[in-house]
Amino acid sequence: MKDFIIKTGKRMLVLLLVVAVLFISIGGYQYLVVAVAPKYNPETMALNFEIVGSGDRNLVFIHGLTGSKNYWKRDLDTSSGTHKLLLVDLLGFGDSPKPNSDYSLEMQVGTLEAIISKEGFDGGRTVLVAHSMGTVIALALLEKHPDWFKGAIAIGTPVYKDMKEFNDIMSEHSLFDRLTANKYSKYLCLLHPIFMTRIFKPDNLSDDVFADANKHTWQSYYNSLNEIILDTDLYAIARNIGNKKVVFIHGDQDTTAPLVNAVKLANTVSNAEFLTVNGGDHQLFLKDPNIVWKAVTDFFG
Repeated sequence: MKDFIIKTGKRMLVLLLVVAVLFISIGGYQYLVVAVAPKYNPETMALNFEIVGSGDRNLVFIHGLTGSKNYWKRDLDTSSGTHKLLLVDLLGFGDSPKPNSDYSLEMQVGTLEAIISKEGFDGGRTVLVAHSMGTVIALALLEKHPDWFKGAIAIGTPVYKDMKEFNDIMSEHSLFDRLTANKYSKYLCLLHPIFMTRIFKPDNLSDDVFADANKHTWQSYYNSLNEIILDTDLYAIARNIGNKKVVFIHGDQDTTAPLVNAVKLANTVSNAEFLTVNGGDHQLFLKDPNIVWKAVTDFFG
């Protein structure tokens, strides 16, 4: 019996050492990927994008944290025949460059300004369509360039009272969300390839969207979460939008972005509409894209 216990203990020790080496190797590699990456250069690091459809009604789609332009490829034929769509991978996500950067709101806005202007989506006929973190960026764009856009459609806007509320909400989510919301999150983000494996895939993400969700670095995730979602004063931005129309779409079962907070934000926008989707969660576009496409049609009248 004693020999069995000793042998079992040794096997467990070896297993723990193997796991430790695996974690250190993955984390070390992820750290080096960022450490050796070049600094952001707007002259050489244009965003990855795609233009779909044609028409004089323009749409710019901005995805959320860990998303990509492919997030929006659901029933595109609904609008591509009458609208011109600009689908963009944000800096640090999808197939866009991933420089060693602070991934601030100002930087993301700047990278989008370059593409929007270059591709002619700045003529005042464009509606911004955004999800989650993308709504923060879209509202900042609308505030800065009211002459460029007709308005915005904001889906699942993340508004939090403070860091504590965010941490409390994430504590009820997946293991990955819980880990990335605690005080060690900056370091645990180094292990994101482990938590982005299929075994951890949330039920409300399709396979292709989840696959793209792995196309980021620990830095682009962590800095975007903190710099854009948690540290941006959305109320200040909302008050400066003026009379530009903003349609807020929010699921009543959204456990990531509190519905009550989004309603409160919408109330500070002078020309806002709020659409609550019964049974909709944070990924309501993936569940029923027709809700968004109908909102697009209604926006243009």
